[in-house]
Amino acid sequence: MSNDWIDAEGFRANVGIILANSDNKLMLGGRVGAKGWQFPQGGMVEGEEPDEAMFRELHEEVGLLESDVEILAVTDDWLRYKLPEKFIRRNSTPVCIGQKQRWFVLRLTSGEDALSFDGCDKPEFDRARWVDFWRPVNEVIYFKRRVYARALYELGSALHPDGLPSCPRWWPKRWRTVFDKDIEVAQEDFTCPD
Repeated sequence: MSNDWIDAEGFRANVGIILANSDNKLMLGGRVGAKGWQFPQGGMVEGEEPDEAMFRELHEEVGLLESDVEILAVTDDWLRYKLPEKFIRRNSTPVCIGQKQRWFVLRLTSGEDALSFDGCDKPEFDRARWVDFWRPVNEVIYFKRRVYARALYELGSALHPDGLPSCPRWWPKRWRTVFDKDIEVAQEDFTCPD
């Protein structure tokens, strides 16, 4: 979408969408023509409210309408990540060095057959799958892993009010260490649930 909102620090305003089904499985979209999987997300236009951008992106990327979902939770503030040097958008003014995202967790209230991937001229996804809570951290491109873990941690209680699922044992120790440090910034005494 044109008219991207890039702040003075170089972060593009964006929304991220965690879509859960009735079994608390999370939807990952398969990138068109690629192996990659990720949550639906997209840029905000300057002046657009986060919920407006979220519903627009939800429709464009996975074909769902506001009536197909229920908003369960939204992050309190922007979650940021920097792009690796090779992905920095040097042709924009200001230069885009990363993204700042407002994340939403939604409950799918209609059937999974409501998903469609042709809601815009250039579809983002061509397939979807439903995965366990922490799985998206492994599936997303490496530089988004930390923001995914942070969003899942912050919003996870909307899906799991009795406590988040345990962090997977297959997570490398270095991931746990980095994620724990990130979460400690947001919550003084958090450690990854075992």
